Order: sequence, then C-alpha cells, then structure tokens
Amino acid sequence: MTIDRAVLAFAGVMILVALLLGAFVSEGLGFGLMIFIAINLIQSAFTGFCPAAIVMKKLGLQPGCAFE
Repeated sequence: MTIDRAVLAFAGVMILVALLLGAFVSEGLGFGLMIFIAINLIQSAFTGFCPAAIVMKKLGLQPGCAFE
C-alpha cells in the first residue's frame, strides 16, 4: 500500500469515527472533527503537506505520486 492510498483510507476511517462520535457522544465533537479533517484535506491538496503522510512515511510505507 502506498502512502497516497493509506492517507485516503485514514481520512475515510476518521470521517466514520467523527460520524459515530456525533451520533453517540456529542454532535459538536463529531462536527468539529469533521471540520478539522476537511480543512486538513483541503490544505493538503493545495500545499502538498500532510502530517499523516509524514507519519506513514516514517512507518515505512512507500510514497506514491502525491506524497513523494
């Protein structure tokens, strides 16, 4: 699995976690987490900087074309 695909999978899992938090714990917490995820994805698209990609690279995943 490349870093690109791992970042997409991680973002999807985090969105599901945010939905579950919003449904079962606190709507505000789930909504806030979704906003954080969205802002991070948008800034990553424009800047190429993604903290999750940096961590995944240190864990040994191979870079794809987006996070070289």
